[in-house]
Amino acid sequence: MTVESVFPQLEALLPHVQKPIQYVGGELNSTVKPWESCDVRWALMYPDAYEVGLPNQGVMILYEVLNEREGVLAERTYSVWPDLEELMREHGVPQFTVDGHRPVKAFDVFGLSFSTELGYTNMLTALDLAGIPLESRDRTLDDPIVLAGGHAAFNPEPIADFIDAVIIGDGEQAVLDMTGIIRAWKAEGRPGGREEVLFRLARTGSVYIPAFYDVEYLPDGRIGRVVPNRSGVPWRVSKHTVMDLDEWPYPKQPLVPLAETVHERMSVEIFRGCTRGCRFCQAGMITRPVRERSITGIGDMVEKGLKATGFEEVGLLSLSSADHSEIGDIAKGLADRYEEDKIGLSLPSTRVDAFNVDLANELTRNGRRSGLTFAPEGGSERMRKVINKMVSEEDLIRTVSTAYGNGWRQVKLYFMCGLPTETDEDVLQIADMAMKVIAEGRKVSGQNDIRCTVSIGGFVPKPHTPFQWAPQLSAEETDARLEKLRDKIRGDKKYGRSIGFRYHDGKPGIVEGLLSRGDRRIGAVIRAVYEDGGRFDGWREHFSYDRWMSCADKALADVGLDVDWYTTRERTYEEVLPWDHLDSGLDKDWLWEDWQDSLDETEVEDCRWTPCFDCGVCPQMDTAIQIGPTGKKLLPLSVKKTVPTS
Repeated sequence: MTVESVFPQLEALLPHVQKPIQYVGGELNSTVKPWESCDVRWALMYPDAYEVGLPNQGVMILYEVLNEREGVLAERTYSVWPDLEELMREHGVPQFTVDGHRPVKAFDVFGLSFSTELGYTNMLTALDLAGIPLESRDRTLDDPIVLAGGHAAFNPEPIADFIDAVIIGDGEQAVLDMTGIIRAWKAEGRPGGREEVLFRLARTGSVYIPAFYDVEYLPDGRIGRVVPNRSGVPWRVSKHTVMDLDEWPYPKQPLVPLAETVHERMSVEIFRGCTRGCRFCQAGMITRPVRERSITGIGDMVEKGLKATGFEEVGLLSLSSADHSEIGDIAKGLADRYEEDKIGLSLPSTRVDAFNVDLANELTRNGRRSGLTFAPEGGSERMRKVINKMVSEEDLIRTVSTAYGNGWRQVKLYFMCGLPTETDEDVLQIADMAMKVIAEGRKVSGQNDIRCTVSIGGFVPKPHTPFQWAPQLSAEETDARLEKLRDKIRGDKKYGRSIGFRYHDGKPGIVEGLLSRGDRRIGAVIRAVYEDGGRFDGWREHFSYDRWMSCADKALADVGLDVDWYTTRERTYEEVLPWDHLDSGLDKDWLWEDWQDSLDETEVEDCRWTPCFDCGVCPQMDTAIQIGPTGKKLLPLSVKKTVPTS
């Protein structure tokens, strides 16, 4: 059966919308396969605008992994802006892929990658535009399997009613395994309908099917238990972990955007996972263990990626890139290779204790010398012990002194507000630290044009972290604390003008907290917000706190709960958490002990370099830390001919 492109209908609408180029497709390295030549077809979505979604590494990797396989087709779709959504509804144009402009409803799988919970309403918009019933129980054999993945899928319970399946963890092998199961089911004539293929996925133990689990609640609103509602379905579903990243050198041919995007560079993930043990960091906890890509593997990916794209900057990505065991040799080797081509290198941010001038100079040798970003996270020494961010004020001052003394003029410091046990004084010490940074910069550089930007985000407790039991600070308390900090910075006549201050108010954090630790009852809130016009909640200009609170009040009144119950309430050890049946490999007792250690302000070392702390990941997931050094170097790409001397 041929599936027609909807581009003829779409094209007539494009002159009437903002940035029409984002809907056209045809990017360099994009793929359009003949529909009839494939028997399993995926539509992949990052549920945000094209400019945010296209550079997303997760979607880009899966797009290429799937399209490399014979008989498998993958295309991409992104959230459409409200102006186009209105026209699509008016003219009957469905949610479409940007590659072949095919209707999303025609695919076998509609896979969404969630890096933040604030994309949930965009998912409902896409489902509705596609003509796919919002709730999984209403779907038929003609609808795709709606699959969730990404970091926010480690607690998919708030969207359990809207999705058919969930993959937690790394997706590369998981999507291929899932493809094989769907292919076999289709080849047999799709016996047993949707329920049968979902059951085949569930019984593997590595795909979570929410409909196959019942949630029982206690009279006080807490969860009593989560139990499978049919035999053959596992009690717990495990995350996927890809080992040996050199065997998965993706993306090999990164997509080059047609429209401006948030990142315009060729990116390589140099390692996955982090064991620094920052207690607030969900990404570090759920991606354990550390798996480094080899220096030669990185070099090969950069070489092929630059040839395939023409980008002039390479991003060396990971949760803590300067922690790669060979980062110095990687940076020098790449800077040497591409010195003549002026290819710049970048790290997303640098740990205070991992920074050195040699590394920084290599990173900026072929590119522009921009500002440096460091993330102390906590304003006081005490708070950094609570969150296990082992960086002293002396470390920070020494590091920025080195940077300013070697020609940098701008440093950005990132902190969080609302961390467990935090007081006003802890936050006000951020101002003291920023002033010391400016004073030191002026001293070592002999210049007064030194700048320091303080950027602050609100802390949101996340599942599968030691802080998953912690109370969240209310929006009002967060705003009051930040106002005091702002006044202290602005009130300083000597240094205040040299300190930039950027922060988000506490309201988006409360909504994120509601969604991140919510259970299935929050699905009614999400749907109500969507039906009231909620879209692009991750964008300040589209986000409405009042809408979320109003919808939550109405939806939760039926079950006798409120937003505070989900956000500012502290949990106990005995409480069944909504995600307890999803196994990230982390032992719950270990997480609880680490939560208690945080309250005692006890720090824990990085298990990369110390004996195991028994977090549980390696034995439970049958994995192991994979780190160098390999002892290898990046060689020049070609040997330059020397002119013989007479």
